[in-house]
Amino acid sequence: MTNFKNEIAKLISNAGNLKELDLESFIEVPKDKQNGDFAFPCFRLAKELKKAPQIIAQDIKNNLELPNKYIVKAEVVGGYINFYINKELQTEEVIKSFSDNNKSEIHKYGKSEYGNGKNIIVEYSSPNIAKPFHIGHLRTTLIGNCLYRVYKYLGYNTTGINHLGDYGTQFGKMIEAYKLWGDEYDLTTDPINKMMDMYVRINDLCKKDETVLEKCRENFKLLENGNKFEVDLWNKFKDLSLAEFSRIYDVLNVKFDSYNGEAFYQDKMDEVIKILEAKGRITESKGAKIVDLEDRGISTPCIIQKSDGSSIYATRDLAAILYRARTYDFDKCLYVVAYEQNLHFKQVFEVAKDLVDEKYAKGLEHVSYGMVSLPTGKMSTREGNVIKIEELIGETIKKSEEIILQKNPNLENKEDVAKKVGVAAIVFNTLSSSNIKDQVFDWNVALNFQGETGPYIQYTYVRTRSVLEKIEHIPSVNEVNIEKLNDEYSLNIIDIIYNFENILIQVTEKNEPSILARYLIELSKAYSAFYNENKIICDDKETQNARVFLSMMVGNVLKQGGYLLGFEMPEKM
Repeated sequence: MTNFKNEIAKLISNAGNLKELDLESFIEVPKDKQNGDFAFPCFRLAKELKKAPQIIAQDIKNNLELPNKYIVKAEVVGGYINFYINKELQTEEVIKSFSDNNKSEIHKYGKSEYGNGKNIIVEYSSPNIAKPFHIGHLRTTLIGNCLYRVYKYLGYNTTGINHLGDYGTQFGKMIEAYKLWGDEYDLTTDPINKMMDMYVRINDLCKKDETVLEKCRENFKLLENGNKFEVDLWNKFKDLSLAEFSRIYDVLNVKFDSYNGEAFYQDKMDEVIKILEAKGRITESKGAKIVDLEDRGISTPCIIQKSDGSSIYATRDLAAILYRARTYDFDKCLYVVAYEQNLHFKQVFEVAKDLVDEKYAKGLEHVSYGMVSLPTGKMSTREGNVIKIEELIGETIKKSEEIILQKNPNLENKEDVAKKVGVAAIVFNTLSSSNIKDQVFDWNVALNFQGETGPYIQYTYVRTRSVLEKIEHIPSVNEVNIEKLNDEYSLNIIDIIYNFENILIQVTEKNEPSILARYLIELSKAYSAFYNENKIICDDKETQNARVFLSMMVGNVLKQGGYLLGFEMPEKM
């Protein structure tokens, strides 16, 4: 389809003799359509041209060769030039994008090869083995899942990695807990909650008795050294945990290409230390091996090996970077991890500059997000005050089913619909605000099905399906008279649909799923306004064909957008 921004940039470049500047990146979309479809802020040129923005705007406007095939007019308002595009051309191009030749893949609208040839790694979810999957894991899981799907949809070669927390001193604690109380627990049923109970108990004991904590550290060292009892017990904890996690991932439609966690890099850490030592980056401090980062603006050193010879998170992350560079040749490696780990990733990324080629070091990105807390305060698995994901999913699906029974008691497949609606409520509630914002998890908000929610998007989709069910024949592109779509409600929808691929590109540029979430709400609202103001099934066949086709397009974009965000559409509600 026509890139109208690019066409405007070419016009401005010719009119102002500004060929050296990236003008397309300056162009904005006004919030109010009264100010045009696109706007060019001349403030960005004031320093370059040494003129007032208003004068620059008028000078450029006077030299624009308009109207042309793409742009019908331009107006100066203050220091802006507002551009109005050829709506007929835009409508025609959007309609043709849903041509019959592509009918079997019609829901793939906006799919492209934008990222072709580039390798992207998304590391997300990464729960700790032997601990419950609680709402603190929800944001990393759902943000990462959305980014994984969007990058893939735009043609990137994308790899999703679940970097399991399956190593560290915590396992020394779990092993000690099992040695002390293993006979009290039957791990064949409800294993995660029982392992969590053991973990809370051992932490309480460690606080009271330093010798117990020392035994936990010794257990971890035995595990690192490959001692059979500790390794077998660790494998048991891991297998039980993965079975539980998989059930949750299945409900949330989350998938990974790799489950290589921290333990996978156990035999790969020595090479990291050797490379850093060879480059003179490692020094000793109180028996520990560290990389001093003062010279790079980070006052806290990066610990590479503890004084007892055991590894640490940073060592395993560095080993993972080295392995991923060699294995995946990545252009970007995204870490979807809470902002509490900001310092950790600053340190690791800085040390990585001495470990891998510049290309890989530059491609490391921490996609940080705000913490999730309860109205009563911060959660902690050590204290045992968490809301488990299974509880959240179960309650939300139950609430969804109650609402469905009230609204449509005769609906078939109520359980399946309730599951889809419940998951949509959770996904949208999690992704609709920007990553960096902290979230207080409130049951009343999460289970509210009114207003700007996932279920509202699903309801709009179902409404489009209802329109299609009422007619015998879905019109083809050749049967659509675009002149019947020139009212403000139809044109608004066309404009939003036209922007779909650009929205997905923005999601990847900012690694921000909320951009897509807000887009789906905007499209849903636009269709609701169109639906309320226009009679779709009517006597005028041409008008009906155009409006039915528009409904079909909206439904397909909502369905695909919902999938990319992380939820499915029911056919009826």
